[in-house]
Amino acid sequence: MQPVLTASQSADQDSAADAPIDVLLDRAGLAIALVAADLGIAYGDRAAVLVGPGNNGADGYIAAIYLRRRGVDVGVHALAEPKSDGCVSAAERAIAAGVRIRPWDGARQVDLVVDALFGGGFRGELPDLESWQGLAAPVLAVDVPSGLSATSGAADRVFASALATVTFHGPKVGHLIGRGPELCGEIVVADIGLPEIEPEFWLCGEQDAPIPQRSRDAHKWSAGSVLVVGGSTGLDGAATLTGKAALRSGAGAVMIACPPDVEERIKAPEIMTRAVGEGGSLGGSDLSALVEIAQRFDVVVVGPGLGMKTGDLVQALLSELACPMIVDADGLNALDGPERLMNRSGSTVITPHAGEFARLTGQNSNYKTARALADNNLTVLLKGGPTFVMGSERWAVTTGGPELATIGTGDVLAGMIGAFVAAGLSSEVAVRSAAFWHGIAGSELASHRLLTADALLDQIPATLTPSW
Repeated sequence: MQPVLTASQSADQDSAADAPIDVLLDRAGLAIALVAADLGIAYGDRAAVLVGPGNNGADGYIAAIYLRRRGVDVGVHALAEPKSDGCVSAAERAIAAGVRIRPWDGARQVDLVVDALFGGGFRGELPDLESWQGLAAPVLAVDVPSGLSATSGAADRVFASALATVTFHGPKVGHLIGRGPELCGEIVVADIGLPEIEPEFWLCGEQDAPIPQRSRDAHKWSAGSVLVVGGSTGLDGAATLTGKAALRSGAGAVMIACPPDVEERIKAPEIMTRAVGEGGSLGGSDLSALVEIAQRFDVVVVGPGLGMKTGDLVQALLSELACPMIVDADGLNALDGPERLMNRSGSTVITPHAGEFARLTGQNSNYKTARALADNNLTVLLKGGPTFVMGSERWAVTTGGPELATIGTGDVLAGMIGAFVAAGLSSEVAVRSAAFWHGIAGSELASHRLLTADALLDQIPATLTPSW
């Protein structure tokens, strides 16, 4: 459970710290030097530490002291004279320790550049640093690469992309969104003793993503039952993927309720099916049959492959069913707004990607608009990089990557969420847990083969089983 902060929250945290500024700077400088060592910088190597006039520069001055003690040929190059009290003190300490502070010489080749120019306090435009750039050396950024907004992830111009970025207490929002992921490299979080404050959101780790456990005397219905309402002509695969994913994620019983033409094409003997209505699509006239079927199931997933002309049916199901519901894919596209999702007696999860969110709400998709939509009984999973889970709590999930950008993986995620809710996790916990392990399964699979949704189905049990 790692806090993710904006630049202003980080500044507030620094102000609230009990430890003296020199102590905090010493811890930060040591952390930077240790990360440099992890990158391979050792005795006899050359490092250029580029410092600004504020506390980010102060961290760089102290890091240079520790690098010099390690036997690194280190030079500090200042963009401007120190201005903050911390930077003035750190510069004096560096000079007293024998660190060379000299004008920048772009011709001097080094093994590592430490970017301690601006950090999270950067505002406005980056000054002309052309003469400082162009070195064929890896860059270690302090807090954020200079020029990147720690709050928005925006960057019109940056000093350099970093091989790694060391930050303190927790990641910044700008590390995770916008251009942050492409510019920051590996994010290393160092604990320097800063106080806890309320973050912008939390970063989901393995300890925050529980997997439901079966009791010794479990049977197929007590292990969790999932009803998938979906499928239409040409889209039967989506509902099948969702149903299979629910079973592979621990559900004891899964049924797909679908049109007769779709039932004929579902080839999954482990999944129960129930034909509803006529032809190849579901409609409002099928409501009573679906409500009757749903009475036996712990959770209903509505939407995978459902088709677009089903708005009346989806809205009626939301009103008539009291059980937890996951509304996915065409279930979201069928709605003309988010109003019917609110204030249900049962919990509701929606799983939009950016386009679906924009169509549903008329707003741009980002974690702030997702947070505004969510309430205590509506959990919003906004797919992307990262994925955001917004409800009564606020989370980001960073597992997985572009390998999941292939058809059907969202249907798999919907099934995983359904299984976790059916097994007894609260909707919010189930959503972030499923998103976390969905991403892990995707990364594990992509490490040795091209990811497709059917292959991801087979990977899920291998990913989840060690935790059972």
